[in-house]
Amino acid sequence: MYELHQMTWEEVAGAVKKGVQTAILPVGATEQHGPHMGCGMDSAIASRLCRDVAVEVPVILLPTLPYGCSVGHSRRWPGTLALNPKTLIDVVSDLGDWVVSAGIRRLVLINGHVTNEAPLRCALEILRARHDGFMVSLVHTARISPRVRDAHFADAEDWHANDAETALMMALAPEMVRPDRLQDADDPDRTGGCVFSHPVNRTSTNGVTGFPSLASADKGKQLYRWMCEDLTGLLSRAVMEEPPLDVSYNDSIVNEL
Repeated sequence: MYELHQMTWEEVAGAVKKGVQTAILPVGATEQHGPHMGCGMDSAIASRLCRDVAVEVPVILLPTLPYGCSVGHSRRWPGTLALNPKTLIDVVSDLGDWVVSAGIRRLVLINGHVTNEAPLRCALEILRARHDGFMVSLVHTARISPRVRDAHFADAEDWHANDAETALMMALAPEMVRPDRLQDADDPDRTGGCVFSHPVNRTSTNGVTGFPSLASADKGKQLYRWMCEDLTGLLSRAVMEEPPLDVSYNDSIVNEL
């Protein structure tokens, strides 16, 4: 496995020269996850998933970014440490600049937190335009494939700290889960029919949306197996991908007239 945190600069250069030109960046969050689960859940799943898949696919695993855009959780419940969207855009686009400087041609952002998506997409756009030929992809851990998505959305459309997330931590990091609080943690999705996107303190009584009492370690093991299988398949294609057309970003059709 090519784990940047453990590699020397000579080893990084050697891997790139050998053809390992795809990096993956796990992006998580540190935020409240209800009365029954630790605040590091999103970072834990992004980090573990990327590490396990990096054993199977020739990619350079970058260190996990443990903070994300969690401003929607409000200040009602302690434990959330959030970056503003613009800050996350700047952090990821800055990191991308350095990834390019190492000779890496592809970067896959593995996002473990729903509301990181817009800032990460902005960073993707910036990096594509800034570095001609640099390929960037954004993958959400809860939407790797249809079966993974269905499992995450089974008990709530606006889910958080729900059945799926709780089951994953029961299977992978049981020390993060407080079993004696599961029955107290259930809270229904109140966002159906809403026009506006409301902060969590106005949609949930305890920071949860969904039914963590339905979770089990066996369900988490099955879901995690699907996530690993489907992300491995996706990254196996990514490391080989080239643009459909070989045209410079800076080429203008005017020059061809």
